[in-house]
Amino acid sequence: MCLAVPGVIESVRDEGALRFGRVRFGRVHRDVCLAYVPDAGVGDWVIVHVGFAIQQLDVEAAAKTLALLEEAGP
Repeated sequence: MCLAVPGVIESVRDEGALRFGRVRFGRVHRDVCLAYVPDAGVGDWVIVHVGFAIQQLDVEAAAKTLALLEEAGP
């Protein structure tokens, strides 16, 4: 089973041909490759799997997903 987690992009930078973003997952921040979501920018929610943002989400979908993860527990 794979797990992808929603996070919000706080900053974006280019590193050569690739775009990266600093993404916040609650109190945790990670650098994430944004190559698969070229239109994503600061303030956008994305689903992240193994360091890659694989899909953009709207705020409502992100909140619903986070609630389901919280409900599932540790």
